Amino acid sequence: MDKLLNIFGYLSVLLRAATLCFQTLTIGGVVFLVAVTRAPELRTAAVVGACRKWITWFALALAATQVFYVLSNTMILMQSAEMSFSEAVGANFVYAGALAAASALVIAAICGLRKWRGNVAMLIPALVILAAALMTSHSVARMEHRVFLTFLTGLHQAATAAWIGGLPYLLLALKHERDPLIRQRISANFSQLAVVSVALLFLGGVGLSLAYVGSWSAMYGTTYGAMVSAKIIMFGFLLMLGALNYRIVKGVAPDAGGRPSSLMRFGEVEIGIGLTIILAAASLTSQPPAIDLGSDKVSAAEIFQRYAPRMPRLKSPPLSALSESGEEVAKRAAAAGVVIPPSFVPGQAAASFTGPGDIAWSEYNHNWAGIIVLGVGLLSFLNRTGYFPWAKHWPLMFLGLAVFLFLRSDPENWPLGPNGFWESFSAPDVLQHRLIVLLVTAFAVFEWSVVTDRIKSPAAGLVFPGVCALGGAILLTHSHALGNVKDELLVELSHIPLAILGIAAGWSRWLELRLPPEDRTRRVLSWVWPVCFILVGVVLLNYHEA
Repeated sequence: MDKLLNIFGYLSVLLRAATLCFQTLTIGGVVFLVAVTRAPELRTAAVVGACRKWITWFALALAATQVFYVLSNTMILMQSAEMSFSEAVGANFVYAGALAAASALVIAAICGLRKWRGNVAMLIPALVILAAALMTSHSVARMEHRVFLTFLTGLHQAATAAWIGGLPYLLLALKHERDPLIRQRISANFSQLAVVSVALLFLGGVGLSLAYVGSWSAMYGTTYGAMVSAKIIMFGFLLMLGALNYRIVKGVAPDAGGRPSSLMRFGEVEIGIGLTIILAAASLTSQPPAIDLGSDKVSAAEIFQRYAPRMPRLKSPPLSALSESGEEVAKRAAAAGVVIPPSFVPGQAAASFTGPGDIAWSEYNHNWAGIIVLGVGLLSFLNRTGYFPWAKHWPLMFLGLAVFLFLRSDPENWPLGPNGFWESFSAPDVLQHRLIVLLVTAFAVFEWSVVTDRIKSPAAGLVFPGVCALGGAILLTHSHALGNVKDELLVELSHIPLAILGIAAGWSRWLELRLPPEDRTRRVLSWVWPVCFILVGVVLLNYHEA
């Protein structure tokens, strides 16, 4: 049970993210059928059949996720608060999860009806799912302006579902419908819906930011504000992609025979970045609103002092200079019969210490990782010029990075420390580090094989950008202990730029591979992702914790 408590903080963020994603995709499909294909002539068998199928799968996934979320939270509540089962099931999240799961199953059942009459009928359970999500939101927990904030939150989530959640169904319609006139009308209808959704999303976001962040200084001086800033940057990416898609839709003639491939490719990236924003929103639920932190904010002067350019640390401290980990302290205390009574924070060990040796170790790791990533960026940039054929082997540098991270990220665990290989996975930060090592290894193997034409499959080429984008998304949820709010924020301020650059690199490379050769945007994007890697290396080289 102790191991489950340790990992529960990160697990709850992932479950919350999965819930929001499946909720968005389920409601988005319903809105697409009701609003975008509102004309009877647009509800062709091909379009409706494809949409019903995926709405069913997303609704079932939402129901399963909610059931698992409720069960895990109930178990944690019973064990940590010594509550009975009857007391635990009276919690607000249980009612919300049950409502959402039941409504999702209703939508799946309606989609499975042979006599299809379910477009408008699915709106009711979709609204119940949205209401259930609001029951566990920050807005309902507020004492002031609760009704207005709940309305803004609902508006924000509904607009997200209509736009981001509806995008996969637009791509399905464009893929399965053969009639070019119907494809053009569906695209035009969705563009209108997207414009309205963006406007509502912007208004809701502004209102919630004013209520939960409260000031410009909190936008960079708190973790909550920094995550909101990251969402705003990615929202800007979405607006650029949406503008490109809008231009494509307006430029397609009603009698055009081919499918607008650029529209579909930009739509793929819109979906990916949109779901990443939802992941960031889920991470926000684990953070207190910035406006509630009072004096626990980091000033601009403190940020400048931490991240002012200085020489990287290239010499490692010895293992003996590291402090004993919190887990080891707890084990030793338990063996001696001594009880350490900490205040429990999910995802945080019973005790933790950070001394000069620990800081030097971390800085050394980040700075050397920066050198490797900078080398990757520079080699990929040289390879892009076409004048340095040997530079095409740049992906192999990631193998060195993977080995380096595996050995040095967590010195208290195998192979350097006393904790065994499998035992180390009980710590959420170690689990995240090991996942990142796997992603880095995937970088090296697949991309080197693709670049050197050992693997010629187009799908294999998408592994590299997919891993980039996924790695950036995971980094947005990278959790740290909450013992020192200011110090943890200063660390987080270096992770957020890395995450955004990783996301930008991944999706720019994705578009470079997926866009048709005649698209002029493709040439520009081919230079974007190497520059992103160079910037990642620069950020890591200047990483400091003191």
